Amino acid sequence: MKQDYYEILGIDKGASAAEIKKAYRKKAIQYHPDKNPGDSKAEEMFKKAAEAYEVLSDPDKRARYDQYGHAAFEGGGFGGGGMNMDDIFSQFGDIFGSAFGGGFGGFGGFGGGGQRRVKGSNLRIRVKLTLEEVANGVEKKVKVKRKMQAAGVTYKTCPTCNGAGQVTKITNTILGRMQTATSCSSCGGSGQVIDHRPAGADAQGLEMKEETVSIKIPAGVEEGMQLKVSGKGNEAPGNGFPGDLLVAIETEEHPTLKREGDNLHYDLYISFPDAVLGTSKEIDTVGGKVRIKLEAGIQSGKILRLRGKGISSINGYGAGDLLVHVNVWTPKDLNKEQRDFFEKMQQHENFEPNPEASDKSFFEKVKDMFS
Repeated sequence: MKQDYYEILGIDKGASAAEIKKAYRKKAIQYHPDKNPGDSKAEEMFKKAAEAYEVLSDPDKRARYDQYGHAAFEGGGFGGGGMNMDDIFSQFGDIFGSAFGGGFGGFGGFGGGGQRRVKGSNLRIRVKLTLEEVANGVEKKVKVKRKMQAAGVTYKTCPTCNGAGQVTKITNTILGRMQTATSCSSCGGSGQVIDHRPAGADAQGLEMKEETVSIKIPAGVEEGMQLKVSGKGNEAPGNGFPGDLLVAIETEEHPTLKREGDNLHYDLYISFPDAVLGTSKEIDTVGGKVRIKLEAGIQSGKILRLRGKGISSINGYGAGDLLVHVNVWTPKDLNKEQRDFFEKMQQHENFEPNPEASDKSFFEKVKDMFS
C-alpha cells in the first residue's frame, strides 16, 4: 500500500495551500540529496515528498485524491507517481533552492553553478470512451503530433555563460560592490545552444513528428478526469527532458444505460399482460445482454437489482450494481374487443388496487436504493 500523501508531508487533510508548501519545503530540505549523499532512503523520501506536493498543491488533483485515493493516478494517473529527480528540480527547485545556494550538486535538473535542464511543454488531448470501455478499462492507441529533436541536430556549450547556465553581474552601490547571478538569456539556463540545425528543424533544433502513443485507462474513470502519460509531451532542446501528455476523459452517452456513480440504471417497459402473467426479458448490461425473469403480478415501479453489473470502482473495491426500473406500459388506443374486455375486468374485484406491505412506495424504494 502506498503511503498517504498527507502523512508523508505531516499535515492534516484540512491544511491550507500555504501549510502544504511549508511542509513540503521542510521535507525537501531534510531529505535533499546534497544533505544526504549516497543515502538511498533519503532519496526515496525526497521523491515521495515531491510526489505528494505535486498532487496536494494542485486543487483539482487534490480533490480527486481526496475522493479516489491513489487509485486516481493508476493507469497513467492524473499526476504524481514515479517522479524522477529531473521532474522535481525542474518543477519545484525554486521552493527549496535558496537553502542550497542555488546549486544542486549536479543532481537532477540542475548542475553546479545554476545550469538547469529544460523541460518540454505539455500536450493536451481528449479521448472519448464508450460506457463499456469505462466499465472495464481499456488501452487506447492515439496518434499525437509532438515536437522531437531533429535527426542530425547538434548542440554546443553556450559562449555567453560558458555552459554555467547563469551569468554574474557586479553592481557598485553605496554599500559596496554587489554580485548577483541570473539565468543566461542566450541559452535559457541550459548551458547549451544549437550548433547545427538540420533542414526543417526550428530554432531549437526540434521538428514536429507524429507518434502513436499507448494510453492505459483504468476502469471507473469519469467525465472530466485527466490522466497523465509521462514523457510524451514536446521534447526539449539539448539535454532537456520531455513534457507530459495530459489526457482529458470524455464519455459517450449509452442508448439504454444511465450512469450514477458506480451504479447503472435501465428502464424496462413491459406490457400489461406481461405484468399480469409474468415473463422474461433481455436487457443490456456493460458485459453484454442478459435475460431476467419477471414474476407474475409484478408492479410498475419495481426496481430489480443486479449486483456487480455496474461500473468497476476506480478504487478497486468491486463494482456497482445495475438497477432495472420496471415500467408497465398502458396502451392508449384500444379496439372494441379490447375495450369490452377491460370494461368487464374493471368491475372485477381482482383488478382493484390492493397493495401489500411489501409493495413499497416510490420514496421508500429510492431510500432503499441509496442505503
